[in-house]
Amino acid sequence: MLRFTTNAYPKEQRWDSWRFALQRKSMQLEAMNADTAYGELASYQSQQKLEFISVASTPQILRIDMTEQADQVWLVVLLEGDMNITYGGTVTPVREGGVVFGDGNAQAQLDFHRDHRFLLVKIPKAFLSLRVRNPLPGGVNPIASDIGSGRILSGMLRSVADTINDLNTDRIRPVELSLPEFLLTALMEDAPVKSLGGSAGARAMLLERVFQTIEMHLSDPNLNLQQVATEHGISMRYLQKLFESVNESFGHYVKLRRLERCRMDLLSPLHAQKSISDILFQWGFNDSASFSRAFREQYGLSPREYRKAPPALDDGEAPRRGRPVVAKDGRFREDLSTPDPDEEIEEPVTEDSLPELPKHSVRHHFLPATPETIHWGHLSRHLKPAIRVQSGDYVTIETLTHHAGDDYERMIEGDPGAEAIYHWTTDEKTVERRGAGPMDASAVGRGAGEGFGVHICTGPVAIAGAKPGDIVEVRFLDIKSRPSGNAKFAGRSFGSNVAAYWGFHYNDLLTDPKPREVVTIYEVETGHDRCCAHAVYNFRYTPQTDPYGTRHDRYDYPGVIIDPDSIERNFDVLRNVEIPVRPHFGFVAVAPAYDGLVDSVPPANFGGNIDNWRLGPGASIFLPVHVAEALLSLGDPHASQGDSELCGTAIECSMTALIQIVLHPKASQRDPLRDLDYPLIETRDEWVLLGFSQPNYLRELGDKAQSEIYKKASIEGAMRDAFRKARRFLMTTKGLSEDEAVSLLSVGVDFGVSQVVNGNWGAHAIIRKSLFLN
Repeated sequence: MLRFTTNAYPKEQRWDSWRFALQRKSMQLEAMNADTAYGELASYQSQQKLEFISVASTPQILRIDMTEQADQVWLVVLLEGDMNITYGGTVTPVREGGVVFGDGNAQAQLDFHRDHRFLLVKIPKAFLSLRVRNPLPGGVNPIASDIGSGRILSGMLRSVADTINDLNTDRIRPVELSLPEFLLTALMEDAPVKSLGGSAGARAMLLERVFQTIEMHLSDPNLNLQQVATEHGISMRYLQKLFESVNESFGHYVKLRRLERCRMDLLSPLHAQKSISDILFQWGFNDSASFSRAFREQYGLSPREYRKAPPALDDGEAPRRGRPVVAKDGRFREDLSTPDPDEEIEEPVTEDSLPELPKHSVRHHFLPATPETIHWGHLSRHLKPAIRVQSGDYVTIETLTHHAGDDYERMIEGDPGAEAIYHWTTDEKTVERRGAGPMDASAVGRGAGEGFGVHICTGPVAIAGAKPGDIVEVRFLDIKSRPSGNAKFAGRSFGSNVAAYWGFHYNDLLTDPKPREVVTIYEVETGHDRCCAHAVYNFRYTPQTDPYGTRHDRYDYPGVIIDPDSIERNFDVLRNVEIPVRPHFGFVAVAPAYDGLVDSVPPANFGGNIDNWRLGPGASIFLPVHVAEALLSLGDPHASQGDSELCGTAIECSMTALIQIVLHPKASQRDPLRDLDYPLIETRDEWVLLGFSQPNYLRELGDKAQSEIYKKASIEGAMRDAFRKARRFLMTTKGLSEDEAVSLLSVGVDFGVSQVVNGNWGAHAIIRKSLFLN
């Protein structure tokens, strides 16, 4: 695995270092703005010598040059941005998701006009030889990636690129198995017969479909020529002729494909408990003796020997970097410690082979809140990153409250970012999904996503090099309220508090009408002389009908704009009361290790909707990483909140923050991060440990966790979790015995209720640093 970034170099050396890194991966840098040069590169080479190279960069022009590796083919998948590819004097535009296939002899120019990301895949022809019987096309060939196999191929390779820092032999093996199938089919389907060589091309397409049929039935020991011919409506003689056209026979081809599937299973730890007999019978062989003979003939070792010590080069033909096993004169050289003096040796690319330069130059990023940079009401490990940063980088990040629709005039009107995200008419809705529920609103009929998750989350932010077991620290350096975009309220900021049906108070009201939901609009003043919020007016929530015609009798779907003509405003509210402003983020999360969408409301070990007001300027939160690149998201900005967030919300107010992101790799973690598997807040004077009713509910509550968690919430559960974490913290970080820790927790540590409204209720333990003399 190679990981490279220009951020590791001083500004004046980045262009040269980037050119050098690309050159080692068969790409020549032809043009780039040296003043703004920025690039990231990560590569992974599989056991089968497939090389996957992920590149992210500012605008540049590259040339793919594999003239010394003509025994390979290549694929380019455009993941983000736009690209023109030039070959043979022809310029072809490629849009996002597009795939281009090239022969190793073909030099192509890639022109990227703006910031972009792409994946280059280098494939040895020897790897394809067992599967590809038709000749591969020469030159450069765009592949239709919006339909059929090309679409599947593009999606599969995008997934490889998104997880490249987390790849290993087991994870890449399914890609190795399926890549030849999708590549060959995508190259041939939808191509006109003329471009494929007339009738010969038509035969090639038919033969490719035959190959696919064989792959699907390899495990059937009774697979035969007649069965395949009948499935494709041709005679057995014609099917034989098809195989003869590629110097092959049906029986030999089936045997080779079965041997290859057995070989892959023998390599896989997933099948380590299977006997060799189980594997050969699974793939259609019915005689172990003949299987062993055929395997030895094909691969040079018996199946048992191969399983114990597979050769580094399985077929002896695949290209290899570094010192070759066979010298130029063809003789085997047992001692590779003394190289042939006439032999050119290309060493593998490593970080150590690059120039000795400083490791990292800190960057400052700006991440605005736009429809393209937010996700509403859900988390997922599969979300596309809005930006990528390095450890130590600063980010100015905008966040919007999901309650801005409570007063459109004050919190949305005239603000282009908010207007774009909240845009919803009878004809269109900019952000369709709001929550982690079904898109067809088949659960309760509220709308796409069903509001099962409500927060507008900015991100995710991918953190280069982050992997499970690491810790991400988010330092909050400054938080400012977002001013109104309406000229009527220029320079003033506003927020909303909803005493909602999910509030702790809802079924314990004294006065009529009961029950009821009440919205209070606050003005947030953050000048030099004043830092307080005061109520402007309140109103009782009345049924609202959204632009699609759905009636909302309760405050049950985020982003529904309150119709001002449907409410009665009460301006005589909370007179002579000032609320201290304590700006903070209720929602800070890394992506959980869960394959589906996750409701943004219940917090857990990945962070999320923790709602603790101590996470303000000057504080840090430490979050354990669960997936590659962490995928950090922020949202639910608050101007102020009390412990418990009792009625359901805080003063929900759009905010902009300056944060610094620091990665603490597992190998270098020291106290208090050692043994940390939960969110931890640190201020200048305190550690704040967060406990939840179910600390890891996605794992603890099974398949129905996202429903069950709302039934399991309890203060007792959250308090017990906070106690156990605080006890462990004192025993591991401060070296106390259990008896010492329990006593200190009772006499010197403050426990409190963070929130009782988020499904997974929260408690916290506040450990003052001043308790310890050293």
